[in-house]
Amino acid sequence: MAASPPRPPLRLLTLALALTVASAVKISAPHTPISRDIYHSSDSLLDEIKALVARHSDKLSMDAVKTSNKGYSAELFVVTFNHMKESVDNGSKVHILLSFGQHGRELITSEVALRLLYILTEKRKIAGVDLSSFERVLENLVIKVVPMENLNGRKRVEEGELCDRRNGRGVDLNRNWSVDWGKKEKDYDPYEENPGIAPFSEPEAQIMRELSRSFKPHIWVNVHSGMEALFMPYDHKNTTPNGASAHLMRSVLENLNHRHFQDSCLVGSGGGSVGYLAHGTTTDYMHDIAKVPMPFTFEIYGDEKASTDDCFKMFNPVDKTTFDVRKSSLHVPTIFFVALFLSDNHCFCQHSTESHQQVVHGISHTF
Repeated sequence: MAASPPRPPLRLLTLALALTVASAVKISAPHTPISRDIYHSSDSLLDEIKALVARHSDKLSMDAVKTSNKGYSAELFVVTFNHMKESVDNGSKVHILLSFGQHGRELITSEVALRLLYILTEKRKIAGVDLSSFERVLENLVIKVVPMENLNGRKRVEEGELCDRRNGRGVDLNRNWSVDWGKKEKDYDPYEENPGIAPFSEPEAQIMRELSRSFKPHIWVNVHSGMEALFMPYDHKNTTPNGASAHLMRSVLENLNHRHFQDSCLVGSGGGSVGYLAHGTTTDYMHDIAKVPMPFTFEIYGDEKASTDDCFKMFNPVDKTTFDVRKSSLHVPTIFFVALFLSDNHCFCQHSTESHQQVVHGISHTF
């Protein structure tokens, strides 16, 4: 009877098993957690904004708007800055509407919103800006800030769903608007881009639509993170609008990129620059339907080296130095630069009726 072959040592069997498992299973890189020492929670950020409004009630007001649809409710907070709140806005001022935090995982955008409100009220220093000139700019503006458009989605992220950009019932709010709604590209990802059951099916989108109708902004900026870019329409096709207003929009962005960001940002249409088409977006609606003269999307931060499943790091600065730099210097002055550029060009900011026509002029060179 032949002798049995010698058995390999147990440690070799263990090593072989480990190598087999490693080759068959992709081992995920560790996910970066929320840097809670530098980021506010959603509740603490909103509390700080409420306290700021209370300290500066002569210039700021805050409204809570709540609505629901098919058993799902959402609440948005809208902060209004008016330099002379007691005076009647007689149509001579430029209306600016800003939204932050439309995607829950983009925490840095809401921090920028808070920073902006401090600058508007407590004149936190902006490098290279003369505060007296800054005051004269503010006298010509009414600004509405939505610091956290997707509060329910933000709560999901804080509970551990760090890659979730959707609202509280799984809809991407930046796909829930009516322009080219529901179209799906070949690389459509239902987890990322669920457009909802119909245009404006989501309470958050309904509230923002009504806000755009009542406020009638001349400038709209949707602030996101994920890359560094200054976008104009369109998102749903690889082209920009035609005409003088589109030429002016591009000139605004090119000048802004050159003067403030050393030509480091992508500039152009979202659909032509970002690498994919997006259907049912807010900015395309603001241009085509709401007829906002200057609708933009600003992408304020992105870590290209981060793993695609390490979402907090991909969309948000994770160290305090980068966080402070981005919060303080990136894109906050751009809103006012746009107004200044329009004044330089004596641009007529027109809405759908002549009664809402404005001439933006008389603002000094501040930036």
